[in-house]
Amino acid sequence: MTCGVVYHPSYLMHQQSPSHPERRERLAYTLDQLQEEGIFDLPQIKLITPRIALRDEVLLVHSIEYLRFLEQTSVSGGTIDADTYVPKGLIHDALLASGGAIAGAEAVLNQEVKNCFVLARPPGHHAGRSQGGGFCYLNNVAIMVRYLQRRGLRRIMILDWDAHHGNGTEEIFYDDPTVLFCSVHQYPFYPGSGRVEDIGFGDGKGYNINLPIPAGSSDKVYRYLLEEVILPLADEYMPDAIAISAGQDNHFSDPLTGLALTAQGYAQLMQEMCILADSICFGRIIAVLEGGYGIEGGLPYTNLGLIAAMAGLDISGIREPEIYRSMLLNEFSEDAFSTVIKMVSDLKKKLADHWYFIRRYE
Repeated sequence: MTCGVVYHPSYLMHQQSPSHPERRERLAYTLDQLQEEGIFDLPQIKLITPRIALRDEVLLVHSIEYLRFLEQTSVSGGTIDADTYVPKGLIHDALLASGGAIAGAEAVLNQEVKNCFVLARPPGHHAGRSQGGGFCYLNNVAIMVRYLQRRGLRRIMILDWDAHHGNGTEEIFYDDPTVLFCSVHQYPFYPGSGRVEDIGFGDGKGYNINLPIPAGSSDKVYRYLLEEVILPLADEYMPDAIAISAGQDNHFSDPLTGLALTAQGYAQLMQEMCILADSICFGRIIAVLEGGYGIEGGLPYTNLGLIAAMAGLDISGIREPEIYRSMLLNEFSEDAFSTVIKMVSDLKKKLADHWYFIRRYE
């Protein structure tokens, strides 16, 4: 099994401020860890060079007015919101991130690799058709999905496991049955969206799946959601490819969130998704980095675990350094699991008219 890894040194150049959570060290520490483990020397790994996304590719998702705003604001700099600045030259960095996602998808479609992990920044899942925010400018995953469909794939499943709801991605595909959007996110939390009740609109009703989980949710919760909702959804939908908005801010050491996933939990989650993809869509998975701000204790080890799982490597030894393990006790909540069980029950009631796997067991 060959796993592509999309990366370019230019992904380190985007900088809002030295102390901003979404800063270059997010990738720098990950690269150090991957090199220390010898990942790029393995025959199961192929390094892929990104390209700049073309305007017509971006315009499959974003409005021309918004793209012009980014182009013009990038000349002298500006802001989108209180947490999302537009530094000079931003448009190049954003287009290279989106182009990286496209390059990863292209490599998978051309059978150069079986699957691919895109180590790009800035992230994208909070960017809607005409508005950025939440550290995001262009929606890398959405642009990639439209590229896949332009290349002839009909139906795509997006799994967004970032701790923050992918409100931009939801908006873009909310009425589109050719994209199954499934988001697992901390709730209540930024950006305030992602309710169980929001299941899509028009032809897309039933194809927008929100799995809001409380702070303290652990590996056990993610395993339950995988078995009860995500895998059955995918088996019934039968997508031609799976896109993952891979936000690693669910890790228990993340300074911005309150979830309790471990590096081993991430690796097992991806391993299960790869097994799923092998059975339904020729192994086609393209994962694109979103959030993750535990720069030293979480992100390097979760990214390592995901890549190892995608490459079919032994993941049994994936874990964060022991020095960080005590933080898990502070984040973990046993009560979270019972809350999630009730949430899934409520969700199934709302989706029963749209999915046979739910009605079958009623």
